[in-house]
Parts: sequence; C-alpha cells; structure tokens
Amino acid sequence: MATTPMTAAEHKERTARSYKLLLWFAMASMFMMFAGITSAFIVSKSREDWMKDFQFPTAFYFSTLAIILCSVTFHLAKKAISKDNRSATTGFLWVTLILGAAFVFLQFEGFGQLMNQGYYFTGPQSNIATTFLYVIAVVHLAHLAGGIISLLIIIYNHFKQKYNSSQLLGIELGAMYWHFLDFLWICLFFFLYFFK
Repeated sequence: MATTPMTAAEHKERTARSYKLLLWFAMASMFMMFAGITSAFIVSKSREDWMKDFQFPTAFYFSTLAIILCSVTFHLAKKAISKDNRSATTGFLWVTLILGAAFVFLQFEGFGQLMNQGYYFTGPQSNIATTFLYVIAVVHLAHLAGGIISLLIIIYNHFKQKYNSSQLLGIELGAMYWHFLDFLWICLFFFLYFFK
C-alpha cells in the first residue's frame, strides 16, 4: 500500500508536537523530583532537632516577584513575535533575561540573610530544616540555569531572525519552560513559607 508523503506543514506540526511532548515529560520528572524532596521535608519535620522558628528571608519574596515578572515578559515576547513585532520581542526577551538574573541574585541574597541569622547549609551550625531549604532552592536554581541557557539561545536565534509569526517553536518551548519554573517556584515558596 502506498503512503502519501507528509507535507512540510505536517512535518513541522509533528516536530513541534514531539518537542512539546518531550518538554512535558521533562517537566513532569522535575516536578516528581521536587515532590520527593518536599515529602522528605514533611517527614523530617517530626525530628527533635527540627528548627521551627527561623525567619523566612525577605529576598525570597522579591525573587518570587522577579520570576513571576519573567513569565509575564516571556509571554509578551511570544505574543509580540506572533505579530511579527521584532523590536518588542527583543525588548521583552532582554527584560526576561535581566529578571532571571535578578531572581538568581536575590536567591543568593536570601542565602546570605539565612547565614546572617546563624543558619548554615553544612557544618556544626547547620540544621536539617535549613539544609532542606538550601537543597530545594539550589536544585531549583540548577533548573533555572537551564532556563537561562535556553533563553540565551532564543535571544541568539532571534537576532539571527529565525523566529516570526509562522515559526515561533523555540520561543514557545522557552516560554513553556519558564512558566513551569515560575509555577514550581511559587509552589515551593508557599510550601516553605507555610511548612517551615
């Protein structure tokens, strides 16, 4: 039986679906990893040496705002390129990168605030509660590093004029990942805030 070859549009659509499905699987596995860490956090709260009264770093509030704004600006970049507005896309992508860097900076400021309170990740002054806090934040930062690398690639490809209203897969995938990082951090933030 003869098969009809795929058109270029069908091939493009199939490729986009494949990439999106792979990204969904990757995000699901990351979510499951954090579910495991937060489950261990909850179980560990029953330990006698659990520290119950540390002050949540104020820098984490501002970092949360920064990553929410990242999602907004990435969404606006995607909308702008879908209308072939290249200059607006450029601006929103750069703002997203700056906000992503601000998130990283504020996370480290939060670690500094914890250390100023006398709470450390390891060593004789460490506590299991702050160790969990550090692990959760550092693992999220590792995933964010992947997001920043992908954003730099997107910005490079944008300057090479690889995106337009009919070809925006790279920006779509980047936006999906950043929205996931945003959602994940908000969940982790509220979890740590209410369950500390």
